[in-house]
Amino acid sequence: MMLPFSKTIDSIKKASLLGIMLICAGLAIVIVVLASGLLTWGVSQLVNLQTAWLDTMINWIVGGLSGIGGWFMLPVLIVLISSVFQELTIHRVEKAYYPDSMRTEEPRFWSDIAHDIRFTLLALFLNILILPLYLLGIGFIFSIVLNSYLLGREFFEGAAGYHLGKPAAKKLIQRHRAAVYSGGFIITMMTLIPVINLFMPIFAIVWMVHVYHGIKTQ
Repeated sequence: MMLPFSKTIDSIKKASLLGIMLICAGLAIVIVVLASGLLTWGVSQLVNLQTAWLDTMINWIVGGLSGIGGWFMLPVLIVLISSVFQELTIHRVEKAYYPDSMRTEEPRFWSDIAHDIRFTLLALFLNILILPLYLLGIGFIFSIVLNSYLLGREFFEGAAGYHLGKPAAKKLIQRHRAAVYSGGFIITMMTLIPVINLFMPIFAIVWMVHVYHGIKTQ
């Protein structure tokens, strides 16, 4: 099965997703800025060197590093951001491309909050766990492998589970690992590209919707 690049890009206009993508981009920026600001503020409260210029320099360094760290944590955070509009996005894409496969129920707003928060916390923990590997020069590779697995599985479960339920979606993953995890790899790599990564929450959902329907037809 060909990777659904063209369909995913075309879906943004055909399924009227640009507005949702802009909202998600705004949420991503807010999350990174808030996380960076809170960490910088926390360090400023804990570190007091009695030297104004040195305190300021440390705060700027911490703020910069936390901002960069937040940027590289976006692969994990996009699941939480995208989940808010997941069912609405799937509904619009299927209405435009797969009208015969649409659910009769109306799409829900943030349908599985508890699961999404648990997944995000677990993914953040695993990404923090591999941070020491960056000192050995292999952290980036481990990060790509880990997040490709996590994002591929999670986004496909969301698209397939929308119709089948999560248990059946997990079984489907076992039979189509290549399609699921290659999609996760593409999504992960694109989350590392500045500006483009801000729009990845919705892009990732759309991608896996097309992957799921492509698998169905096989």
